[in-house]
Amino acid sequence: MTARPMANREIRLAARPAGLPGPEHFALVEAPVPDPGPGQVLVRNRWFRLSASLRMMISEGATEVEGVPLPALGPGDVLGGEALGEVLAAPAGSGLRAGQLVRHPLGWREYAAVPVAACLPVGDELPDPVAQLGHGATAYAALTRGLALRRDDTVLVTAASGAIGSMAGQLARLLGAGRVVGTTGSAAKAARLVAEFGFDAAVVRGAAEPLAEQLARAAPAGFDAVLDAAGGEQLAAAVATARTGARIALIGALAGQLAPGGAGRSAPVTLDSFQLLVKKLTLRGYSADDDPDVAAEWPAVFGRWLRDGRIRFPHQRVAGLERAPQALVELMAGQRFGAVIVEL
Repeated sequence: MTARPMANREIRLAARPAGLPGPEHFALVEAPVPDPGPGQVLVRNRWFRLSASLRMMISEGATEVEGVPLPALGPGDVLGGEALGEVLAAPAGSGLRAGQLVRHPLGWREYAAVPVAACLPVGDELPDPVAQLGHGATAYAALTRGLALRRDDTVLVTAASGAIGSMAGQLARLLGAGRVVGTTGSAAKAARLVAEFGFDAAVVRGAAEPLAEQLARAAPAGFDAVLDAAGGEQLAAAVATARTGARIALIGALAGQLAPGGAGRSAPVTLDSFQLLVKKLTLRGYSADDDPDVAAEWPAVFGRWLRDGRIRFPHQRVAGLERAPQALVELMAGQRFGAVIVEL
């Protein structure tokens, strides 16, 4: 590194919101560039991904929860999130070098001192390195491992216009699904899912017609596999419209994370256990971490399909760290489509 940067900008939590956050809950702060300690790498961030899961970390009443890898944050703490950055300095023997692009969890700041163990070198498998920040690996793992997707399955993807769902519909089609249906929050998003991202049909939650009735119309024979990132009403509707022997994988709880009140760490739902019994449904929580082999498999698969034009990376880019809080507010309000990436 020939010249050390003098200043670092970062986004900190200004106050814990009692409900969904607003721009006033965040502060853009100038601070010294961190001095990397032993076993740390100095990284200049280039991009980072916004995530609705931040709600669980920042809300009033948020606490550490066993099984949730996200730490609760208080006023003055810097926010975190998946990022891609350029190595400026790395300790000897780390295997990292200046100029190398790495993925790490310390976004929301221009410069970060990242533990070597938390830096994942980024290869050239993908034509655009930003696609490394997509959630395709989660969708791919859930479909191939969590649901063991079968050819000609009828698949339901909830929260289908989100970072995971918009990839999952395309992947289900490529993996041989017979019909793919999604749920989303607006008619405009539903139209995009069908026109651009491989869905056969998309239904709108909050419409006059109950969700379960919309789903029954979109898939009269019912669903064989359900990838659910929402929980709540959407999970209940999935159970109601599942076929006998259907598999349901829960990968998120957006119904709780995006609820107007609470800390976002609870997503209550009432399910008809009689339906679970008589239909012999399989219902499981799933994380891509359950199958770590996917991390090595996914980049080559994704890169090949991107280059072949068989899949797209749905995302929106936001220019400038200072615009990140407003973009997060819009994401949590359902005003964004696909992954939301901040460029620094």
